Amino acid sequence: MQELNQQATTDTTDYRQIRLDKLNAMKEDGTNPFALTSYPVSVKNAQLREIYEQKEKAVLDSANGDEEKISAGLEAIKQETVYIAGRIMSWRRMGKAHFLDVRDHTDRMQVYVRMNDIGKEAFEAFRKWDIGDIIGIEGFVFRTMKGEISVHAKSVTLLSKSLLPLPEKWHGLKDQDMRYRQRYLDLICNPQVKDVFVKRSQIMREIRNYLDNLGYVEVDTPVLLPIEIGASAKPFITHHNTLHMDMYLRIETELNLKRLIVGGFDKVYEVGRIFRNEGMDTSHNPEFTTVEMYQAYTDYLGMMDLIENMYKTITQNVCGTDVITYQGTEIAIGKPWERLTMIEAVKKYTGVDYSDWATDEDARACAKEHHVEVEEGNSATKGHVLIAFFDAFVEEKLIQPTIIYDYPVENSPLAKRKPSNPAFTERFEYFMYAREMGNAFSELNDPIDQKERFERQVKAKREQGNLNCQVDDDYITALEYGLPPTGGLGFGVDRLVMLLTDSASIRDVLLFPTMKPLAQNQTDISE
Repeated sequence: MQELNQQATTDTTDYRQIRLDKLNAMKEDGTNPFALTSYPVSVKNAQLREIYEQKEKAVLDSANGDEEKISAGLEAIKQETVYIAGRIMSWRRMGKAHFLDVRDHTDRMQVYVRMNDIGKEAFEAFRKWDIGDIIGIEGFVFRTMKGEISVHAKSVTLLSKSLLPLPEKWHGLKDQDMRYRQRYLDLICNPQVKDVFVKRSQIMREIRNYLDNLGYVEVDTPVLLPIEIGASAKPFITHHNTLHMDMYLRIETELNLKRLIVGGFDKVYEVGRIFRNEGMDTSHNPEFTTVEMYQAYTDYLGMMDLIENMYKTITQNVCGTDVITYQGTEIAIGKPWERLTMIEAVKKYTGVDYSDWATDEDARACAKEHHVEVEEGNSATKGHVLIAFFDAFVEEKLIQPTIIYDYPVENSPLAKRKPSNPAFTERFEYFMYAREMGNAFSELNDPIDQKERFERQVKAKREQGNLNCQVDDDYITALEYGLPPTGGLGFGVDRLVMLLTDSASIRDVLLFPTMKPLAQNQTDISE
């Protein structure tokens, strides 16, 4: 494999030199292929094809089979000049006539270039161009003898010279790692990849439309934060030179959004970039996009209804159906979602009943019996053990949309306790394809309880060696002014896009996923 990669690199270097020689020759002849600043594109390829088909149909319909009228009508279409532009993707030479496939962002178009039409001098220059070059074509539309709609060139213009060859025609860009590293080349060679990101854009519009129609206000909150909070996620650290202080890239947008609810907004949301200095796998990237929303005077039950209806609406509008197939499994998003408490879910899938544990010791003994890992010693509570059972046995079973609610207080530091059972919180997560998709709370608005939970978080992190984390005292101050009863929910946009585009990895739905740089990508400018 190393020898093949070395050979490929050598070949690319040779081809690049050939194209550089062509470029230098052009410049010596007074032609600069990078000089033009614009080109008068009149229509995109996909639209051009549709327009021609409509006009052709109109001619055939009005002619009623009269060959002379058909010929005259088609000839009239040829009198209409069009301007298109795009990248040369293939080239078939047939003496003094050449056929090119030129692709723009909508589709490919066959272009017919003949010496008699563009002139001998222009044709000789044209013949020296390469696959990958970006060109402009002035011409008219016609249908070839083989029935393919094409543009007959009257003039061609080189708009940008490609110095590197595209991957070999029949194999294209297949190396997955290289596709992620060079997404621009992936998009050139695998145009279907663009469909994923077009759909991502559509999903984002649908999310915003849904929330805007409910009266939510979209806001922006800071990415750079002055303190590291005690949450479990590890932040990225940077430094502000003017303020002479370290700052932290945000790991959530939650606390600032709830400050706005304190300030008088009733419904807010943010589409926000989040940064977590943690591992990477098929469903995790160090930077990712979330949507967090907060609504005053509702609770986690209200947020359950909101997210279920949102997903059904978005899926129907984007996919044209509310039943999708993900990685070969049918997911019925449109059907009523199952709702189970965490206690019910563990009992359903393991037979273990939380109510049978009279003490924390009983719970730890049950965990040991079922080979469920919990913290050593006597620190694991019944809540910790319940969570461990859920992680070990339940999540992998949640293929169809399922809401799991009423989480132990041990892992829900920002959720309000259940009045009927203070050991649990009004929190839920929803799952699809054995993957957590989002998280929601009845938000904790008791500043005394919140401060105590923050202090426990910070103490635990400092005991683990992290001395930088702090209690967000300003957020406690905000709560002391009064946060109304509030429902909050956040979900990962990338995982939703994965689901609706049938993408196996989060890297497939990120245009530029995080990658470790290759050594050969580092330009040496030392003398």
